[in-house]
Amino acid sequence: MHDELTEKDIEKMKKEIEYRKLVVRKSALEDVKEARAQGDLSENFEYKAAKKFKNENESRIRYLEKMIKTAVVISEDSKADEVGMNNTVDIYFEDDDETETYKIVTTVRGNSLKNLISKESPLGAAVFGHKIGDRCEVKVNDDYSYYVVVKNIVNTVDDGTDELRKF
Repeated sequence: MHDELTEKDIEKMKKEIEYRKLVVRKSALEDVKEARAQGDLSENFEYKAAKKFKNENESRIRYLEKMIKTAVVISEDSKADEVGMNNTVDIYFEDDDETETYKIVTTVRGNSLKNLISKESPLGAAVFGHKIGDRCEVKVNDDYSYYVVVKNIVNTVDDGTDELRKF
C-alpha cells in the first residue's frame, strides 16, 4: 500500500526531515549528554526522557523518509466542476438532513476534527471525481453504506496551512 502524496506534501516532509536532522537531532543529543553527566542513570528521569525524545525524533525521520521513498505522486489538478484534491466540498448527508463542509486532502493531512478528509477515506473516495448534484454512495464496510449529495465545490488549493499528521 503506497500513500498518494502531492509534490507539496513531499516538499513539506523534506523540510521537516531537514529541520529534525539539523536542529532537533543536535539539541536532543546535547540533552542526552547533559543528563548522562548527572550520574546515576538508573533513577535519572531526565536521562530517560532525553533518550525517549531522541529516539522519537529518529523514528519520525525514518518514517518520513520511508513515506517519501514509497509515495505515489499525484496531481493536485482537477476539472473545475469535479471534486478533486484540496477542493472544499459541501456535502449533504441524507440520513441526517445536514450539510457539512470538507476539504479533500492526501492521507498524511487527513484530520476529521478539522473537516480534512482523505481521498482514501470512505467519504472522500465516494465523492472524488463527482460533480455538483451527484448522489454518491459511501461504503463504510460490506454491511453499511449511506448516501450523500455533492452540494458545492470550491477549488481551494494547498496553501500550506494543513499540517502533516503526527502518526
